[in-house]
Amino acid sequence: MHSILRRLPAVLLVLALSSSAVTAAGFKALVGGTLIDGYGSHPIRNSVVLIDGERIAAVGTVETLAVPEGAEVISTEGMTVLPGLWDMHVHLMINGHADYAHWDKTYPDQFASVIMPASAHQLLLAGVTSARDLGAPLEDSISVRDRINAGEIPGPTMYMSGPFIQHEPYPGTELFRWGVSGTADARAKVKKLAEAGVDVIKLIDQDQMTIDEVKAVVDEAHKHGLTVAAHGHRPEEIRRGLAAGVDNFEHTGLATAPDYPDDVMTMLKERTAQMNRGPLYWTPTVEGLFNYDYTRDNHEKLDSSSWHLGLPEKIILDIKQSFRHPDRLPYFQITSDRKPTLKRKISQLREAGVKLLVGTDSGIPMKFHSQSTWNELDIWVREMGIPPIEAIRSATYWPAKLMGVEEEVGTISEGKYADIIAVQGDALRYVNLLQRVDVVIKHGVQYK
Repeated sequence: MHSILRRLPAVLLVLALSSSAVTAAGFKALVGGTLIDGYGSHPIRNSVVLIDGERIAAVGTVETLAVPEGAEVISTEGMTVLPGLWDMHVHLMINGHADYAHWDKTYPDQFASVIMPASAHQLLLAGVTSARDLGAPLEDSISVRDRINAGEIPGPTMYMSGPFIQHEPYPGTELFRWGVSGTADARAKVKKLAEAGVDVIKLIDQDQMTIDEVKAVVDEAHKHGLTVAAHGHRPEEIRRGLAAGVDNFEHTGLATAPDYPDDVMTMLKERTAQMNRGPLYWTPTVEGLFNYDYTRDNHEKLDSSSWHLGLPEKIILDIKQSFRHPDRLPYFQITSDRKPTLKRKISQLREAGVKLLVGTDSGIPMKFHSQSTWNELDIWVREMGIPPIEAIRSATYWPAKLMGVEEEVGTISEGKYADIIAVQGDALRYVNLLQRVDVVIKHGVQYK
């Protein structure tokens, strides 16, 4: 009966529910908040969202959509209600530790059992109901994703890449980085990932591969219906990625060059003009770079206990020890020089017509899953000049579109999964309010 009710118009739905107290008792109703539905139009004041089990049954206002008798009412008065956030670049296998070599040899046997579940739980409580993990051991990635989907552990709906694909893995990282040698090997590695059940292929250092190898990776991924997310740190990575047809670039560049080269900009504009191919997506991951100086000198983020959730005390102490001198970390020695380039590069990407996606590189040194996503949104709006409604769409609608699940999630509309968050206050005026999400609902289950 519930599936039939979801297809009814809002007025008929209320009439149907009013005639069945038993059915109505299975519903939740979010009532009174200002709704940002993810489509980019004006917010809906005094909104009502009816949830039937896992899915949204109806969306309206207190004037147009009555709450049926027996429904569980969750007041959102004075709150902003919006789709659950996506983070399109996370690493569940790391939790802010500043010494990768130590982490990679010390904790692999706890990735799937402790560390990745803790990361996923932290993301969920921060309002992230969907996330894309771009680089982790294959079996661990699939296990954690599937256990979340089965309801065994709490976390966002995860989209997993498994191991990176690159020319040659860095020493000691073979567990989660796969090298390729020749086009046949490139296709075989991608095929193996696809058959194991990954959701996306992660490609890095493609400027160190032959162009035929890069094209083989992308072509094989597309044959299996998988998108390809490729590093965009260096101009030649971008050039080869575009030539091969990658779907999404990551990051804004390791170099301190003030902008992207003219030929790269020409290539980007030519690609985005090809409307038949759909959007070209880019996940800039700027906040960790932009806020490094502040985080180094002001330890509020480091001292927060929010990133401790699910981690044993021994691991927490190890992470803290790793960044006891934030100013000395080799990882960040040129970060301050890169900061002035970020705003210009974001502007260039927007001018070229790419669709920006909110992603954070969450898990890298001093960057925690409990904090990353809202900080990225805050920098986009406050420092990069991106309108709040556009930033929110880049964390809701557009990620779902890229991943091919826009019919199921990404907006608050009838028939979609009830992935919804709410925060006290006006998040369009003060986007950093998202640092304290008050309500988190994923697939109709309220986690916060």
